[in-house]
Amino acid sequence: MNPFDLTGRVALITGGNGGLGLGMARGLARAGADIAIAARDASKSKAAAQELRAIGVRCEFYAVHVASRESCHAMVDAVIAEFDRCDILVNNAGMSIRKPPEQITEDEWRQVLDVNLGGALFSAQAVYPHMKAARRGKIINIGSMYSLFGAPMVAPYAASKGGLVQLTRSLATAWAADNVQVNAILPGWHDTDLTRRAREQVAGLHDFVLARTPAGRWGEPDDLAGAAVFLASAASDFVTGALLPVDGGYSARG
Repeated sequence: MNPFDLTGRVALITGGNGGLGLGMARGLARAGADIAIAARDASKSKAAAQELRAIGVRCEFYAVHVASRESCHAMVDAVIAEFDRCDILVNNAGMSIRKPPEQITEDEWRQVLDVNLGGALFSAQAVYPHMKAARRGKIINIGSMYSLFGAPMVAPYAASKGGLVQLTRSLATAWAADNVQVNAILPGWHDTDLTRRAREQVAGLHDFVLARTPAGRWGEPDDLAGAAVFLASAASDFVTGALLPVDGGYSARG
């Protein structure tokens, strides 16, 4: 038996239509999982779904606004109605607002926390009863290097990603007896639309990341695929509440 085989499983990935989300979706699809992409941009999601179907798996798109508990529950209900199961949840959807902390408004603070942290909780709440009934499930929360480190210009983002670590540990301990494993991947600096904007806004960021990263390069979205497959598969059945950096050694360097 191949412990990494996901044939017959269904993976729901929020923000799975591009960047790191699509990279993980490709990895899960190549391991045999059918894919449910949940996001806001329909045209981008439909293009991603077409790419994933070409791998040879089933893929459907579901519109969601993860800051809304109602929308997250409706998303999961639709996936269950379509696929009759949801074995894997990847909480990848996220956002950031870049400005000094003293300038963050109440609405901006709530927006980032509601999407990045609330969305993970609401989506997990929605899939949990189905995983409990099936007596197995995998929830993968996508954190950040800012789960570990502070940054002057993204205080709400860093706070949300730090909170996601504690949410991961809390859900892991709450649901372990139901054979639901909850873990987190902490990506380092990967080449995505989000980090390209950061490089445009922060002078010297590209060279700083290269100098700090022992692997000597920026990550690619597909670099997260192996970690996602591991945490979604039977290979990680005795792993829960863990944090897995995928960062080329960035967090290991003092």
